[in-house]
Amino acid sequence: MDLLVPAGSAFGLIGPNGAGKTTFIKSVLGIVRPTAGTVRVLGGSPEDPAIRARIGYLPERLHLPGTWKAPAFLATVARLKGLKPDASALLRLLERVGLSDAVDRKIGGYSKGMRQRLGLAAALLGDPALLVLDEPTDGIDPMGRLEVRRILQEEVRRGVTLFLNSHLLAETERVCDRVAILADGRVLREGRLEELARGGARWRVRFAPGAEASALLAAGFVPGDTDAQLLKGATPGAQADGAREGVYLVEATDVAVLNAALDRARASGALLMELRREGADLEAVLLGAVGSSPGVAA
Repeated sequence: MDLLVPAGSAFGLIGPNGAGKTTFIKSVLGIVRPTAGTVRVLGGSPEDPAIRARIGYLPERLHLPGTWKAPAFLATVARLKGLKPDASALLRLLERVGLSDAVDRKIGGYSKGMRQRLGLAAALLGDPALLVLDEPTDGIDPMGRLEVRRILQEEVRRGVTLFLNSHLLAETERVCDRVAILADGRVLREGRLEELARGGARWRVRFAPGAEASALLAAGFVPGDTDAQLLKGATPGAQADGAREGVYLVEATDVAVLNAALDRARASGALLMELRREGADLEAVLLGAVGSSPGVAA
């Protein structure tokens, strides 16, 4: 496989079970060595201690000392990273990940979501340049996912490179700006999320009831339940269920073309209620890539 993660990006790695995602992460971190090829991280080797010191890592299977308390655990991680533990800074970090009320409890009594939060706190120690997170929100409730997402977005704004592996595709969509689809050890697709998911130059428009269908068709709109490519030659009198519901599609290569079509619709008396770009969600992109690749089973 060949993959380049731009510095400062929020990059998501997705794919079916057994695709090789966790193995790839372990190769990036120097936990396992590839049988062939070269891995470069932050401009150097993943086996270089100076490079490793700039990486924060949250593994998929997190093992924590159950008899310890969170501050003691983070202090130990800090020392392992060559940092001088700062008790007040560690407490602020625990507060940041939502564990300020659990600092006096033993880790063994933590829920799975709380343990994930503590693992994230450990990964954030030392202000790393690269965060490698393997299923970071596994076991965390929806409100907790919102908090974790906020923290990750803050880190990306700080200039950190985020490398995320998650089966929660909706979370990946909300956090990442680039994704790669991995299957059977091969990168099937890679790029900016909007480029992979967008539906080209197609927009979905909803007009208020009462809009005249023939006028909208003449303005370049087609009923929303029929493929626009098939309706390019539709006659002004064409009608479909999508039109009766006020939902239409329009092809527009840029915003000027889109606004010209909307102006023609409004000139006919149509009232715009909703406008959005047509595009597939990340699940559809994943299934499309895996399904179209010969020899790959989801």
